[in-house]
Amino acid sequence: MAIRLLTRLWSSIRNTAQNPKVLIQQLPYRGLQVSTVWTQPHKANERVAQFANFLCALHLFADHVATISSVQGPSMIPTMANEGEIALELKWINVHKLARGDLITYASPLDPSRPVCKRVLGLPGDVVCVDPTGTYAPSTEHVVVPKNHLWVSGDNLAYSRDSRVYGPIPMGLVRGKLYARVWPLRDATVFPSNFDFID
Repeated sequence: MAIRLLTRLWSSIRNTAQNPKVLIQQLPYRGLQVSTVWTQPHKANERVAQFANFLCALHLFADHVATISSVQGPSMIPTMANEGEIALELKWINVHKLARGDLITYASPLDPSRPVCKRVLGLPGDVVCVDPTGTYAPSTEHVVVPKNHLWVSGDNLAYSRDSRVYGPIPMGLVRGKLYARVWPLRDATVFPSNFDFID
């Protein structure tokens, strides 16, 4: 529906730009006849309104449906490169239907203005190992993920600040789900889940 709306708005803007109706009027200026040309006021206003509507629809689409996001940092190697990759991020998601292995974006609990990307390892009620590497906690230490929280981790544990550092994240911080890599084109792919569940 949103894509259809954007298409209609764009067609309307393009048609108006390609078929402008102009008025030519002779105006007296200090005894001289001066020709002025302008677009009819109501058409100009209509065109501005259509363009504003298109921009608003585009903004809403990017905020609530899907957007293109650049990815930087070493925490998700080898799934994503350190820099130079662009991914399709879905915003229209139900956080309660996320699955283990999904790649999500969320506001960092350490700096809420900074969006980060990690992999979901634990859902509410799951028992997870705090840190399999033993860096932040003994590898034998386990916790239960609280209700309405997720346990997240980078794929490159040595260079990732994740739930091992700040604990489970509230679902309210989740902004979206990374669906696919779209750039570079040679590496374009839908992100698979690399999660293995062990009873």
